[in-house]
Amino acid sequence: MCYIKIFIPVDNSEYSNYSVEIGASIAERSGAQLIGCHVYNASLHDRRFKDMEPGLPEHYQQEERLKRSRMIHNSLIGEGLHLISDAYLDIFEKRCVEAGIQFTRKLMEGKNWFETVKDVRNNHYDLIIMGIRGLGAVNGNHVGSVCERVVRRVNTDVLVVKNNGHISERVVVGIDGSDHSYSALGKALALGKLFDLEIEAASAYDPNFHRRAFKGLVGVLSEDVGKRFRFKEQERLHDEVIDKGLKKVYEGYLNKASAIGSKEGFEIKTTLLAGKPYHEIYRYLKVNPPSLLVVSRFGAHQAEEPEIGNTAENLLRLSPCNILITNSAF
Repeated sequence: MCYIKIFIPVDNSEYSNYSVEIGASIAERSGAQLIGCHVYNASLHDRRFKDMEPGLPEHYQQEERLKRSRMIHNSLIGEGLHLISDAYLDIFEKRCVEAGIQFTRKLMEGKNWFETVKDVRNNHYDLIIMGIRGLGAVNGNHVGSVCERVVRRVNTDVLVVKNNGHISERVVVGIDGSDHSYSALGKALALGKLFDLEIEAASAYDPNFHRRAFKGLVGVLSEDVGKRFRFKEQERLHDEVIDKGLKKVYEGYLNKASAIGSKEGFEIKTTLLAGKPYHEIYRYLKVNPPSLLVVSRFGAHQAEEPEIGNTAENLLRLSPCNILITNSAF
């Protein structure tokens, strides 16, 4: 199995508890080690308390009273947050002990997303499992700020939990012909062996993009240039060659995915969609949501150093199911 050290941010929220459950289910089957971590920010409360001091009633402005108030605040907030945070990890530890899973507790102080990213980069975890939102969730938020910042800034695989704590039955993998997407397929197959899953490969090509670009030329080029360009012939060539050619190319990508699956003992169902890739995959998943969508962080059109590709970013927001965003390394 490709995941040996699994990092789980813990805050006792609904999605955090789902994350622990998924991590535990993987570790029970694979022998992976879980690292549960909670980050609390006592210094933020301390700064805010000091900012409030000038607005306190006059009799609280006496230096002795202020010193006493600061001491009480530091005790209640600093020690209190530490105790609460430790209690969050108690819940994580209990699940690990019950299942006989190797685990490590981590308690860190500072800015949540920043400390999480720093720790992940320094310790080279194989997988992060984290909730789409945490304790600060607001109705209508698709992606919490901590989740979004972590996903953007790490190269580790990230399994973002959206709805429940289970990987079961069916997993869909996005295929675009890139090595990144076939690496994602490999990781889906590894999970498929652990959980006895049905693996489906889905691919989407966008013939309309080329058609829109082609028609856009009509209003730009002069009449003389248009005649030399032979728009009617070019349009027919586009419809007959480019559209049909794209379809065949993407069918080939799916055939390769099917062959990779066969070598691993899987009969992979393949689905070809036409349209904007992230939108068509989203629409397809809405009709029959799987337990997990697996997509690569980058696709066939990876730029120099992007944080995350367009398709992966949009599906992170829109996918109706849990989503595993993979790095290319396997």
